[in-house]
Amino acid sequence: MSDLVERLRGRGWRMTSQRRVVAQVLDGDHVHLTADEVHARAIERLPEISRATVYNTLGELVSLGEVTEVTTDGRAKRYDPNAHHPHQHLVCAGCGTVRDVHPTGDPLAALPAGERFGFTVSSAEVTYRGLCPDCA
Repeated sequence: MSDLVERLRGRGWRMTSQRRVVAQVLDGDHVHLTADEVHARAIERLPEISRATVYNTLGELVSLGEVTEVTTDGRAKRYDPNAHHPHQHLVCAGCGTVRDVHPTGDPLAALPAGERFGFTVSSAEVTYRGLCPDCA
């Protein structure tokens, strides 16, 4: 059973076959799928699952805080089940591969007080970009 499925069951979320399949598709390390990719993989496991069901389930998972929406290319939203562990993303500028990374240090501390313009900064999102070994 996936970590996401376990977390959802622990919350008492009603686990229909469609919801379970979406959660199973999102299971794993470095998972950053678009809704269409989730749908394509879900159909392999449950051929009758509709695109609308996948989109609605992803929306529910985001609302629950169990999955986060990530935009790395300014286009398609990607869904990241690693919602409970602080991390940043490393994105290949060639093929678009996304990896979770855990840099040391506090990204909030990297922003000097003079660059905060009076804001009380509560979080930071850092995206590292480069070329993966296959694209380099």
